Amino acid sequence: MPKPEILDVQGQAVSRALTRIGVAGIEVRQGKHFELEVDDSVDDETLHRIAADLLANPVIEDWTVTRV
Repeated sequence: MPKPEILDVQGQAVSRALTRIGVAGIEVRQGKHFELEVDDSVDDETLHRIAADLLANPVIEDWTVTRV
Protein backbone atom coordinates (compact mmCIF):
# COMPACT_ATOMS: atom_id res chain seq x y z
CA MET A 1 0.00 0.00 0.00
CA PRO A 2 1.20 3.54 -0.58
CA LYS A 3 2.46 5.17 2.61
CA PRO A 4 -0.03 7.68 4.06
CA GLU A 5 2.08 10.66 2.99
CA ILE A 6 2.20 9.50 -0.65
CA LEU A 7 -0.41 10.97 -2.99
CA ASP A 8 -2.77 8.20 -4.14
CA VAL A 9 -4.33 9.49 -7.34
CA GLN A 10 -6.07 6.20 -8.17
CA GLY A 11 -7.56 5.93 -4.69
CA GLN A 12 -8.80 9.52 -4.87
CA ALA A 13 -10.43 8.84 -8.25
CA VAL A 14 -12.30 5.83 -6.84
CA SER A 15 -13.37 7.88 -3.79
CA ARG A 16 -14.77 10.62 -6.04
CA ALA A 17 -16.56 8.05 -8.21
CA LEU A 18 -18.21 6.55 -5.13
CA THR A 19 -19.49 9.99 -4.15
CA ARG A 20 -20.86 10.53 -7.66
CA ILE A 21 -22.88 7.31 -7.49
CA GLY A 22 -24.30 8.25 -4.10
CA VAL A 23 -22.02 6.29 -1.76
CA ALA A 24 -20.66 8.48 1.04
CA GLY A 25 -18.32 7.86 3.94
CA ILE A 26 -15.73 5.75 2.12
CA GLU A 27 -12.16 6.84 1.45
CA VAL A 28 -10.08 4.57 -0.79
CA ARG A 29 -6.34 3.87 -0.83
CA GLN A 30 -5.38 1.71 -3.77
CA GLY A 31 -2.44 -0.67 -3.61
CA LYS A 32 -1.25 -3.97 -4.99
CA HIS A 33 -1.65 -7.51 -3.75
CA PHE A 34 0.56 -10.53 -4.35
CA GLU A 35 -0.30 -14.14 -3.58
CA LEU A 36 2.62 -16.53 -3.27
CA GLU A 37 2.28 -20.28 -2.90
CA VAL A 38 5.18 -21.42 -0.73
CA ASP A 39 6.02 -24.73 0.84
CA ASP A 40 6.70 -25.20 4.54
CA SER A 41 10.48 -24.95 4.05
CA VAL A 42 10.23 -21.19 3.34
CA ASP A 43 10.46 -19.28 6.62
CA ASP A 44 8.84 -15.95 7.50
CA GLU A 45 12.18 -14.10 7.41
CA THR A 46 12.64 -15.12 3.77
CA LEU A 47 9.12 -13.98 2.89
CA HIS A 48 9.71 -10.60 4.53
CA ARG A 49 13.00 -10.23 2.64
CA ILE A 50 11.26 -11.03 -0.66
CA ALA A 51 8.58 -8.44 0.05
CA ALA A 52 11.04 -5.73 1.06
CA ASP A 53 13.66 -6.36 -1.62
CA LEU A 54 11.61 -7.44 -4.62
CA LEU A 55 7.86 -6.88 -4.41
CA ALA A 56 7.52 -3.53 -2.62
CA ASN A 57 9.18 -0.16 -2.99
CA PRO A 58 9.92 0.56 0.70
CA VAL A 59 10.49 4.25 -0.01
CA ILE A 60 6.82 4.83 -0.88
CA GLU A 61 4.99 1.64 0.15
CA ASP A 62 4.16 -0.17 3.37
CA TRP A 63 3.72 -3.93 3.21
CA THR A 64 2.62 -6.91 5.25
CA VAL A 65 3.16 -10.63 4.93
CA THR A 66 0.35 -12.97 5.98
CA ARG A 67 0.33 -16.74 5.91
CA VAL A 68 -3.04 -18.43 5.42
